[in-house]
Amino acid sequence: MVDVSGKEDTRRVAIAEGQIRMSRECFDRIAAGSVEKGDVLGAARIAGIMGAKKTSELIPLCHMLPLTKVAMTFEMLPEACAVKAVCTAGTVGKTGVEMEALTGVSCALLTIYDMCKAVDKTMEIGQIRLIRKSGGKSGDFIRPGAEEEAGVES
Repeated sequence: MVDVSGKEDTRRVAIAEGQIRMSRECFDRIAAGSVEKGDVLGAARIAGIMGAKKTSELIPLCHMLPLTKVAMTFEMLPEACAVKAVCTAGTVGKTGVEMEALTGVSCALLTIYDMCKAVDKTMEIGQIRLIRKSGGKSGDFIRPGAEEEAGVES
């Protein structure tokens, strides 16, 4: 692990997003709440939060962080038959929370796949990316074009 003991504690926030594309039938069943395994987005929300909290156990050499915030939101994209997941992670500490936000999104999307695979095994997970981060020595980062895209919060 990188030694961060000499760094100042600062407020750090990271926002990541990703999508899962699926068949129209699968999308409609998620929207209607008629997937046999239950509330897909509710389970995915909890999975994303849990994944963010366990990032240091999943990613080698990743620092264990005392998270002060993890929020998962979802946007249904009917024209694309996709669900966009957005994870916001925050802490006050010596290192950033980008990995926690990215892990949260990944776990949420994998949960959607797991809950819906009986309906559609052709689902595709992708476009997992950091949208914004703030705090720390390197300062703020906003992905070019992210301000025009929906789902970016401060």
